Amino acid sequence: MKFRRTFRLHGLRRANMYVPFVSYKTFFQQKWIAKALARGYHGEHIKERQWERMFSRRLASVVNMQPQYMAQHDGAEQAAGRGRGINPGPGQRVPSQEAKNELGRRLTTPYMHMTFAPMERRLDIAVFRALFASSARQARQFVVHGAVTVNGKKMIYPGYLLNPGDLFQVDVERVLYATGAKKPTRRVEMRKWLAKTAEAKKQQASTNNEETEAAGSEDDAAAAADAPGKEDSDPATDAAANKAAKAAARRQREVTRELPYLGARIKWLLTDASQDMTVWHKKELRRFVRSARKWLIKAGVYTDAETTAIRTGMNAMLPLQPSPDVIDHLADLLNALPALDEQQGQDKTKTEGDAAGPVESGKPKKEKKRVVITAEDRARFRALLERDAENPIDRTKPYATPWRPRPYMAPFVFIPQYLEVNQNICAAVYLRHPVARPGHAEVPTPFPIDINQLAFNWYLRRH
Repeated sequence: MKFRRTFRLHGLRRANMYVPFVSYKTFFQQKWIAKALARGYHGEHIKERQWERMFSRRLASVVNMQPQYMAQHDGAEQAAGRGRGINPGPGQRVPSQEAKNELGRRLTTPYMHMTFAPMERRLDIAVFRALFASSARQARQFVVHGAVTVNGKKMIYPGYLLNPGDLFQVDVERVLYATGAKKPTRRVEMRKWLAKTAEAKKQQASTNNEETEAAGSEDDAAAAADAPGKEDSDPATDAAANKAAKAAARRQREVTRELPYLGARIKWLLTDASQDMTVWHKKELRRFVRSARKWLIKAGVYTDAETTAIRTGMNAMLPLQPSPDVIDHLADLLNALPALDEQQGQDKTKTEGDAAGPVESGKPKKEKKRVVITAEDRARFRALLERDAENPIDRTKPYATPWRPRPYMAPFVFIPQYLEVNQNICAAVYLRHPVARPGHAEVPTPFPIDINQLAFNWYLRRH
């Protein structure tokens, strides 16, 4: 049970669960266990003999120099006053105890974390460190299969040692496959499709029942009105006509009540939008477009053929791309919203006037805040839809689309300081060899300094 150099969650669990306790072991056993653990993460796919030839006892390090201090002093103050600095004279401030303990608080340089620094020069390890592959073995596979170029030339040797200034680039499709979420299997897709189809059929059946009842009531009312020789209307026909009218009025009220919320969501999406849309923002945009289409269907904006096509696509889980007509229809309905409110108010007053009697005039009602979608808002929303279309649903890709990062990837998403990465073109520059600084080592390792020190001592006697 070892911690491998991979993005898998199992390795992260192993790193948290397995902490070796080697204090009761002999020194040889401690070095052996530490070497086995460290080599399990640092290049487990590299032969031991090859790594022993790469090992170097010279650990590169640098010291952080303060330019301000170097500009003010020339170093003579370090040798004045019996080797301990200049003694404070009369009237000078005596340094505090905190200043005296400053030397003890200085961060030490973790030299032992640089044990496997020569391995970071390898091309496959650099590809993994640049987040172009999900594991070191996958990075090696990319190199062997010819998906990596170094300084513009294809390099098929994963053991190639990079020099400072070398530029390596990986095929974009390989990177999307390596770092993207896994494409669901047919069984999982079928299970989701069946669940969504059953829910859609249930909603469609309830909607069809309401529409059938309303259509039948309207047909009965029309037939009764056109029937000759009948001066008095049938009570059943009148009831059906009233029921159909109430159903249509109820749908209209629901649409009128929902339109201000849809307009507010449009304003919120436009306000929260930025140049680089996040995954969460894209999900909210697609969820809003699906909801808006349902309400537009209920409002009767689309024709029967368009309504059938949209419902068929939703039921069959087809990738419906957001079209600009959604914002146009919503803007037209929102602009006509005051007229609809006035008409519904008149109908309601006319219907309830006789039953409720005269209504006393009280305080005027508070007017609702009107949401207006301007031409600029329409253009910005269309731009959002165009940016969202850059990451479409594509069933032919070997990874899940729209593309999203693979789960449990956050603990591994870091780039060392010796690499300069451009994620847009999947290229990186090897700036320099990794070094150790006070309090920080540029070679990423999950093990404490004790394990690395024992591993360094193991290879030190064999070099």
